[in-house]
Amino acid sequence: MSGHSKWATTKHKKAVVDARRGKLFARLIKNIEVAARQGGGDPAGNPTLYDAVQKARKNSVPLDNIERAIKRGSGAEAGGADYQTIMYEGYGPNGVAVLVECLSDNRNRAASEVRVAMTRNGGTMADPGSVSYLFSRKGVVMVPRAEGIDEDAILGAVLEAGAEEVNDLGDAFEVISEAGDVVAVRSALQAAGIDYDSAEATFVPSMQVPVDEETARKVFRLVEALEDSDDVQDVYTNVDVSDEVLAALDA
Repeated sequence: MSGHSKWATTKHKKAVVDARRGKLFARLIKNIEVAARQGGGDPAGNPTLYDAVQKARKNSVPLDNIERAIKRGSGAEAGGADYQTIMYEGYGPNGVAVLVECLSDNRNRAASEVRVAMTRNGGTMADPGSVSYLFSRKGVVMVPRAEGIDEDAILGAVLEAGAEEVNDLGDAFEVISEAGDVVAVRSALQAAGIDYDSAEATFVPSMQVPVDEETARKVFRLVEALEDSDDVQDVYTNVDVSDEVLAALDA
C-alpha cells in the first residue's frame, strides 16, 4: 500500500505542477498579447514584446502559442481580449504589505476573486495608495549563474546602461535599474555576451519585513491563493524570508 500511496502523492504533485505550469503559460501569453497590442507585433521594434517573448521561450511556452498571441494582440488574428491592468492593495498576515497586479477583461470578476482570496487567507483589502507607496517600480533583469560570470563581470557590463545594483541570489544574479532603463541594461548584457533569463519592469519593496516560519507559511499560502486567479498576473510582498526559515519550510 505504501507504494500505491507514494504513486498517488506523486500523481497529485504532478497535477499541481501541471496546473501551475498551465497558469504560468497563460500569464506569459497574456503579457505577449498586451505588449503586441500596445506596441505592435514586431519584437524588433517593440522591446516590451521582445522581452515578453524571451521570457515565454525561457519557460518553454510552445512557439505556436507565442505566434498566435502576437497575432491576436496586433490585430492580425481575431479573438484578442481587451485586457486592462488593475492594481489591488492589501495587508497579509502580521500586516505584511501585499500588492496584486491583475490583467483582466472583467474588472468586477478580478476584484471579487482578489477579495475572496484575501479574506479567506488572513489578508485584508486596503485603500488605493495605502500600500503601494512601500514599493517602487524598477527594472529587474535575472542572470543565471554561469562559469566566468560574477557580480564584477555583470556590473562592468551594465553600469553605464543605468544599472543601480547587482545582487547575488545564489543560483542567479538580480540586476536592478530604473524601470525605464531595463531595455538598455538587457541590451548591455547581450552585447557583453552574458545570457539572461528575464527582463521586466516590476515592483520592488523599499523596505522588507523579516518574518518567522509561521508567518512565512501564511503569507505563501495567501500568495498561492491569489495566484490561483486567472486574472492575477503578479503578487508582490515586502516579506524578508531568511535562509533558515526557507529551510524549515522545505523540511
